[in-house]
Amino acid sequence: GGMIPLRYSQAGPEISPAIQWSAPPAGTASFVLIFHDADSVVPNSTDDLLQWMLWNIPGTAAGVAQARPDGFELPDGSRQISASGSRYRGPGASATGPIHHYVLELYALDTMLEIKVAPQGPQDPNPNPQAIRTSVMQAMVGHVRGKAAYVGLFRRSATP
Repeated sequence: GGMIPLRYSQAGPEISPAIQWSAPPAGTASFVLIFHDADSVVPNSTDDLLQWMLWNIPGTAAGVAQARPDGFELPDGSRQISASGSRYRGPGASATGPIHHYVLELYALDTMLEIKVAPQGPQDPNPNPQAIRTSVMQAMVGHVRGKAAYVGLFRRSATP
């Protein structure tokens, strides 16, 4: 429930935070991490804004290191996407509005997810983050062994 440090935000260097966990449920094959702004809705959608999603994090992992590299597929086999592409997107709530609630959810799954990723269209070769999020959430059904969540707050400072 505390304020998210500037170093993890769009108002700072926007590095991804280190996240650690322990004692996953028996039978965990992979993890999915979803970081979203519960107070921002994507235009023409009912979804809130996807700040970052990692899936197929190996079930043997005990966390995610700070400053994850950009790229859709990472060396450990995990994949990532955000509203900004294949990278972490930090909080960016405006200084003129209310404080936003950023939710970080970690799911332990009993499987690895096979998600087909297609470009948005011929004019935009990048994958659609909201469509991928929907596909991941649908593929998770019946495979969730456990879940943890954390809520952090953020609003840009009104002073430079």
